Amino acid sequence: MNIVDSAYARASSHNFGQSCEPAVGQLLATLAAGLPHNARVLEIGTGVGVGTAWIVSGLLPRTDVSVTSLESDEATAAIAKGADWPAFVEFKVNDALDYLETPGEGFDLIFADAFGGKIEGLDRTLANLNPRGTLVVDDMAPVEGWPADFRAKQEGVRQALLADAGLVAVELAHGTGVIIGVRRHPAG
Repeated sequence: MNIVDSAYARASSHNFGQSCEPAVGQLLATLAAGLPHNARVLEIGTGVGVGTAWIVSGLLPRTDVSVTSLESDEATAAIAKGADWPAFVEFKVNDALDYLETPGEGFDLIFADAFGGKIEGLDRTLANLNPRGTLVVDDMAPVEGWPADFRAKQEGVRQALLADAGLVAVELAHGTGVIIGVRRHPAG
């Protein structure tokens, strides 16, 4: 069983229903495959590791990269951590807003798939995106039954990403609705 199939089986066995859709996962794997040497990847919202598995599937057999995945729920993070991962994958039980508070080296690919870092603190996520780095945000297509306040927050994220002068962004009707933004390289 490959790493992605194992992750979906793990989600199923733990009744975890918020995993990355295959269409979005395939996109993540494709983007990960094109990352530069020594690339740094950040996933915000590990869940049980399905998105992580898609990212890793695009990176393997490379070992020159690092993947950091943040999950705020300790029990859910423990499920993901319990799987067999390459040495370049690190899981952190951390609040995304705290982790993103002080930009560090920056990331070449960020998958923002949690409330913190997407709905709240999007500016912090963007501050951690390297020049030429790619941001992937899913679940952007409105779903019937979303509460009005959540729908408004999602629309705010959508507008912020598409209007950000520092990004070249596109909205795709792919999977659950995806916005991909690439950080412009500073002039000079």
